[in-house]
Amino acid sequence: MQSTGRLDHGGIMVNYACTAACRHCLYACSPSRGKGAYLSAEKAREIAALLREGGCPSVHIGGGEPFLDFEGLVAVIRELRTAGIELAYIETNAYWANSPQVDERLRALLDEGAGALCISFDPYHAEYVPPGYPLRLAGRCAALGMDHFIWKEGFRSALSRVDGGRAHSRAELEKALGPRYVRDTARAYNIHPGGRAINIEAEYEPDFPAEALLEERAAHTPCGNLLSTGHFHVDSQGFFIPPGCTGLRLPLAEALRGVPADKYPVFQALYTGGLAALYGLAADRGFSAGSAGYPSRCALCFHLRRFLAKAGRFPELDAEYYDESLRYYER
Repeated sequence: MQSTGRLDHGGIMVNYACTAACRHCLYACSPSRGKGAYLSAEKAREIAALLREGGCPSVHIGGGEPFLDFEGLVAVIRELRTAGIELAYIETNAYWANSPQVDERLRALLDEGAGALCISFDPYHAEYVPPGYPLRLAGRCAALGMDHFIWKEGFRSALSRVDGGRAHSRAELEKALGPRYVRDTARAYNIHPGGRAINIEAEYEPDFPAEALLEERAAHTPCGNLLSTGHFHVDSQGFFIPPGCTGLRLPLAEALRGVPADKYPVFQALYTGGLAALYGLAADRGFSAGSAGYPSRCALCFHLRRFLAKAGRFPELDAEYYDESLRYYER
């Protein structure tokens, strides 16, 4: 049985719901994702116990948008503190920065010893959140003594060219930032082609026949990254999500203690035989490669897993993720 053995720093995804549906979101979060479900205190307690068992010293909290349920967020923070797990930071898109409760919430987080805020700030978020909001939230953090950082600060100059008081369409941002801001932002982030970012790659990169991608040596290399713990995530249902390989999930307890042999065919194919083995699994179930081809091995892998997720009977595949990944993206 394969296992992570131990757990390094990771993130806890308290929800999949978000006020935004950003082009680069690896987890395909959106207003329609996850039906509003939020990590409960009880499930957080279970996750915290497993994190301690795996030797995980610290986590960050993300989503989705954690601040969609502030009381739920505080409950999760308390469970982590009780378990002795350090909270490094909480991610937020700052949609709530103009709320009259901003200072009250920040003081409450300070009282809970909540670490820092990681405040999203980039052209993709600016399509949903007025770019002035993250800067306002950062200002309130500074005034009240709340540790924080803007991710990414490097976009401040570019976004100063648009109205900070409202969100902006792609057409507006192209006019202000340049016609290829979608591609250029992805490169600045060094974004992995997964989740909704699969569409960025599809828009800007050339396609190759599936046969050509499968001939590459890397296509036959086992995907050992599937149990990597360098920057893993655990979602609100307690599933372990490998870094980069979103859409695949395993119960955290099994990832930590040992994945039962043959229980997860998709995981097993990728872990032992790589992309070529996954292609064989999908082909046996009727998959036919698209005539237009795919821009990368990751893109082909995404569409193989999407096909298998629709076929069902693969609990390691999050079917909702694949549909949500292809929603909201507009050219």
